[in-house]
Amino acid sequence: MTVQTVWQEELEVHSHESDFANRWKPAAVLRMMEEITVHHSFHLNVDYYSLQKMSLAWVLVRYKIRFYEFPGMGTKIIAQTWPRGWQQKIFGMRDYTLTGEKGRKIAHATSAWLLVNTNTRKFVKPDTVTITIPDNEGKYVLDRQLDKLARPSGTGKTFEFNAGYSCLDLLGHVNNTRYVDWLCDCFPLSFWQRYQLQTLQINYSNEVKPHENVRVEIISDPAQPACYFASGACQSDQRIAFEAQLNFI
Repeated sequence: MTVQTVWQEELEVHSHESDFANRWKPAAVLRMMEEITVHHSFHLNVDYYSLQKMSLAWVLVRYKIRFYEFPGMGTKIIAQTWPRGWQQKIFGMRDYTLTGEKGRKIAHATSAWLLVNTNTRKFVKPDTVTITIPDNEGKYVLDRQLDKLARPSGTGKTFEFNAGYSCLDLLGHVNNTRYVDWLCDCFPLSFWQRYQLQTLQINYSNEVKPHENVRVEIISDPAQPACYFASGACQSDQRIAFEAQLNFI
């Protein structure tokens, strides 16, 4: 079998993924990217079940996505993804493009993943295990590095969310896409009627386990009126679960 270093699928925006204005929801975009990542991982034999035999799993740690438009229900999407090697010897990098008819840009994204030991919940250096993935060095669509996010001064509005059944994934913690739903719910409907999300970066720091309460704080950046910083802290011990930056137009 020929190894496909770049994976491509034709998919569709479903009705349950569309918002009140018939726009693709941001979290649904990430879920499509997650799904094609799973399919490509199976093709490369580095999928959930293959890694499970070695007590390993992929964990997403950073994500940056540039949205160009949010198409409506029924829109056909050409989704592509590819790994592009290791960064700092521990982060497995993976990029994505989503396009519509005639190559119209829908979204571009880049992401960083860690291999984690599912017993100890600690990351594992890739050179210590037998994991082989294509390099695709130089083939990238956004910034090569996903940097730390700078928190603006001051305080913002806070919102509380609970890690219930629908938030959890195969690893028994809150799925990375659910945080995007939480972030979107921090902004009122009137805001979404006026603005559109342009870029989103999320840096995941600690997993959120079942039934934990997470307090999300949203801070507007005085230097950039359409830019917001967000952080989510677990109420049980105040550890930071994630930080994010959202830019709107």
